[in-house]
Amino acid sequence: MKEMKNSLILIFGLGMLLSGSLACKTDDVILTDTTMETNDGAHKDTLSNQLKIRIGSKTFTATLLNNATVTAFKAKLPMTVSMSELNGNEKLYRFPENLPTNASNPRNIHLGDLMIYGSNTLVLFYQSFPTPYSYTKLGRINDPAGLAAAVAASADGSGSVTVTFELEQI
Repeated sequence: MKEMKNSLILIFGLGMLLSGSLACKTDDVILTDTTMETNDGAHKDTLSNQLKIRIGSKTFTATLLNNATVTAFKAKLPMTVSMSELNGNEKLYRFPENLPTNASNPRNIHLGDLMIYGSNTLVLFYQSFPTPYSYTKLGRINDPAGLAAAVAASADGSGSVTVTFELEQI
């Protein structure tokens, strides 16, 4: 009888230990399929962090960060928008709805930065300068040489430019 009681206590203790460790688990991994099948049966990654930005005849490649704002932005792609001029250093587009953000002051804006101002304003910077404002970073153009010239050459009379954003297929 004593052996049975000890066995039950041991089994109960192990059961509590196992269920306690499962209940405290906070880093669950959720696997999602991030590939899609192409017409030739091959698979390709659909979660590229390389963004193609086309302004007029010039195409730039940007590397996106990995955050909730970027995820929401990528869900809108591909998109072609008219970006308005602001301050002689940036082009902006206001989304009709808010994106999740985590703004901070970068202190300095760099040529080629792509950010969200507030919760719905996409900003592409074509000049570098110090800033007192806070932004949520999306990413940055890898080689921004020629960006200022591209936005100037493609601007209409009001300074607006048509910009196409799309994920680079890999």
